[in-house]
Amino acid sequence: MKYTVFGRTGLSVSQVALGTGNFGTGWGHGADPDISKAIFNAYADAGGNFIDTADAYQFGQSEELLGTLLEGRREDFVLATKFTNGAVPNADRLVTGNSRKAMVASVEASLKRLKTDRIDIYWAHHPDGVTPIEEIVRGFEDLARAGKIVYAGLSNFPAWRLARAVTLAELTRAIPIAAAQFQHSLVQREPEVDLFPAAHALGLGIVTWSPLGGGMLTGKYRKGDKGRAEGFGGRVFQPENSAQRTQVLDTVLAIAGELDVSAGQVAIAWAGTHGAVPIIGPRSVTQLADNLGALSLELSAEQISRLDTVSSHVPSAPTRTPVPWAAGDITRTVA
Repeated sequence: MKYTVFGRTGLSVSQVALGTGNFGTGWGHGADPDISKAIFNAYADAGGNFIDTADAYQFGQSEELLGTLLEGRREDFVLATKFTNGAVPNADRLVTGNSRKAMVASVEASLKRLKTDRIDIYWAHHPDGVTPIEEIVRGFEDLARAGKIVYAGLSNFPAWRLARAVTLAELTRAIPIAAAQFQHSLVQREPEVDLFPAAHALGLGIVTWSPLGGGMLTGKYRKGDKGRAEGFGGRVFQPENSAQRTQVLDTVLAIAGELDVSAGQVAIAWAGTHGAVPIIGPRSVTQLADNLGALSLELSAEQISRLDTVSSHVPSAPTRTPVPWAAGDITRTVA
């Protein structure tokens, strides 16, 4: 396992992070405690030290399992978790969203489940469409001063809000926004238009999720596998629903055949060429072993060019986002 300095922090993190959305079975699809333990230990044995979770994952089970797995070796890992969605089905509106109240309630609950006294990177999971970025920045500062979090990050936020948050933190001498997280893969290249340039320019640590397109880039759905297409109700899944996506997968499979590796390894190796730490989210030790095989894979310049060309994203006009308070409606629906 290789390591990289994370943004402008002093953290040295492994080249891939272990996403633990599959730790637990609260969603009806995931890994039981024994399999979760085996995945965690195998990742650690391979040199991995970056763990990414969220209070919402498996309705809190992911954090609970990690709390047990980290006992006695907490300082060996960079532990990141998120707030916004709540840890129970139909969580109350006062403990969901990005408000300082939700942030405080969520961090205290996560600390208990994780059996730790602080979180290394605390993410706002996604924007709620209501809470001002000033409130989020100030909330992170309060948690840092209280010793609850070490670094702050924004997950799934648009580039303009990311830049504003970084600037506000600098101007107010609050805890810096240290990291950005967003989806990126051969079938989700839109972040290369704005999020990557913004994050690199701002000196942020970059974490990307779903490098396999929800498993689509492994080619398994062509063989009849259901996986995330049905396991998570179709969420976090990129279907092969266009001619371009078919060409992308065909190219990934062709390069995998040339190198005698799996298609998933090609996809992960490509994702690692953008200055980010990709998150892998295996549901079995076999999947983990395959994912980690990407770390020893070096794509040639010609192969990267072929993948870049076939998956090329043409920027479109920005989508207009309704501003709820402009119409006097401040009701928020939290997914």
